[in-house]
Amino acid sequence: MDSNQTLDIIINKDEISATIKRKFAANRDLVWEAWTNPDILDQWWAPKPFTSKTKEMDFKVGGRRLYAMVSPEGNEGWSAQEYTSIHPKDSFRFLSFFTDSEGTPNSALGPSEWNLDFSEHNGNTTVNIVIKRQSLEELEKIIAMGFKEGFAATLGYLDNYFESLKK
Repeated sequence: MDSNQTLDIIINKDEISATIKRKFAANRDLVWEAWTNPDILDQWWAPKPFTSKTKEMDFKVGGRRLYAMVSPEGNEGWSAQEYTSIHPKDSFRFLSFFTDSEGTPNSALGPSEWNLDFSEHNGNTTVNIVIKRQSLEELEKIIAMGFKEGFAATLGYLDNYFESLKK
């Protein structure tokens, strides 16, 4: 798989959402594990030079992942994902929001709703992601903050993770 895949984001202003579709050269079991195992998430869930550090993760409906994006200088930007729906190896949903290190929301930006659907064809897995915001202004602000570039790079690191498993 070409880890330099472009990341197509389709913005739907009526739905206040962004849709991302990304294919990985790995079977659904591996891709699902990469999105749901904190040890693996921390290997790819941050655009370089940042790293990801999971403080806690309870992957179940009502559970959450509390994690930090850590800068090279050691500054931590905390976020949480609260899981609202899980259909093993097919889909899961979560609310994502900025927090402090204890998981208390601390941003004027409201939560975003992430819907992830996984499908496999010929050993490759496609993840379809729909991210909904509470307002068009918030969606545009997130995009302007460099979301597309950062998320494209981050998904490239996931490609690298799958490549490393083949060695």
